[in-house]
Amino acid sequence: MNTTRTELLLPRRMTTTAVLDALSSRLSLDEGTGTQRDRRYYDTFDGLLRAAGVAFVHESGRLALVSIDDGVERAGLPAPEPPERVFAAELEPGPLRDALLPIIEVRALLPLMHIHSAQRGFGVLDADAKTVVRLALDAPEVVASPNRRLALAPRIRIEAVRGYGKALTRVRKTLIDDLGLTAADRSVLDEAVIATGATPGGVSSKVDIALARDQRSDVAVASVLRPLAAIMESNLPGTIADIDSEFLHDYRVAVRRSRAVMRELKGVFPAEQLAHFRVELRWLQQVTGPSRDLDVYVLDFDELRSGLPEPSRSDLEPLLRVLRDRRTIAHREMVRALRSDRAGGLRSQWPAFLNELVTMAPEGRPAAARPIGELAGERITKVYRRMVKTGRAIDDSSPPEALHELRKQGKELRYLLELFGLPLHPGEVVKPFVRALKSLQDTLGAHQDREVQIATLRSLRDEVSTLRGGAGALMAMGVLIEHLGGDERAARAEFAQRFASFASRSQRALVRETFSS
Repeated sequence: MNTTRTELLLPRRMTTTAVLDALSSRLSLDEGTGTQRDRRYYDTFDGLLRAAGVAFVHESGRLALVSIDDGVERAGLPAPEPPERVFAAELEPGPLRDALLPIIEVRALLPLMHIHSAQRGFGVLDADAKTVVRLALDAPEVVASPNRRLALAPRIRIEAVRGYGKALTRVRKTLIDDLGLTAADRSVLDEAVIATGATPGGVSSKVDIALARDQRSDVAVASVLRPLAAIMESNLPGTIADIDSEFLHDYRVAVRRSRAVMRELKGVFPAEQLAHFRVELRWLQQVTGPSRDLDVYVLDFDELRSGLPEPSRSDLEPLLRVLRDRRTIAHREMVRALRSDRAGGLRSQWPAFLNELVTMAPEGRPAAARPIGELAGERITKVYRRMVKTGRAIDDSSPPEALHELRKQGKELRYLLELFGLPLHPGEVVKPFVRALKSLQDTLGAHQDREVQIATLRSLRDEVSTLRGGAGALMAMGVLIEHLGGDERAARAEFAQRFASFASRSQRALVRETFSS
């Protein structure tokens, strides 16, 4: 905790009047003016700002990024009214935009909490009537609605005055030892979030499940798939409402991970239910794919056209309009599918099946009772060896489909490592393996992305040509295709080096020693 600033909570039955009377009898106080503060806090759905130790607030006609630890403003700008949501990229260029972008990237800042505080400031005076410590008594409450407020525990903030460290220690001791105040282990914002029944830090899309190597495989698999199902459920409303593109991304990643577990550890599932849910989850992947692809095109458009000479970049505006229109249509169709009876049935059936999995009869589930360490290690080893075999067969004459197949295998391996490898094996052993895989995946992804982008640009030429400015756009698209082709060739040339590291003798030995034992 910052040693120059401490926040203390009043004992449960002590009123603010009582603590002030007690303080006045022990310390010489100079009371300042009282203030009323009205703050609206924002964060991303997954709590990226809190994780970074900062808060985004609207107060007194101003937006600001402040440090949670000491309340110091890092950047801000005027804003007469509190916004409904904030995208960093849409803020005017300046310090606030620059501070936010690296933290939240494309995520939306959403209203998190409205806190009203009645505050009274005091100066603690020494024998010479000099202020040696500053105190602030804060009585916060959550504004849950215009007619409903939730009172939070009052707290006293102690701040040092430069050069009076001993006085700060003495005042802190008085408050804690004599009056029974206790250090606040949560910020006011976290206390407010808890008071409303939510969880500080938002909703994470990470799966962090403790597994034991000798645990039954069906128990381990169910314990991993249940949070993935919860991630799908929690991201669905934001996906449908189109709040930001990461809702759909996280939803699809949870679906892909679930499908990978079912493919690679299929022996823990009854055959009939396995076949049914594999079909249904594959359908979810398909109906959400076009919208996600177009999300990426629109989000990456500025980066995409940065490959053109500056004078030609504005010529691509007709292409951007086409992509946005297609994205709108794709999102509408996706929402229709996600609101269908089929999707609704899957949302209820899938979690129920996972809850029942471990109680199902063992017949037809040959891997159900096997230790998860043994089964997961076997599958990780097999997928890795398959990747090595596939990659070794790729040369300069191999079609793009060969690299795409290797990329799909890499995703399968990465999900197995993240969900079962890291929980069951030391991080210092598994993490270098994951890094080598990620490096290879990045190269394969760049190759695949450029290939798809080129194909998409060619498929849109006729539509773009009919728009105002279409002729200029077509010429710019031609230049862009040439540029993307160069990127694709560079990624392909880089592949051999990345794969050599991934499939090296030392890496093969590491996999064998780690996962085959």
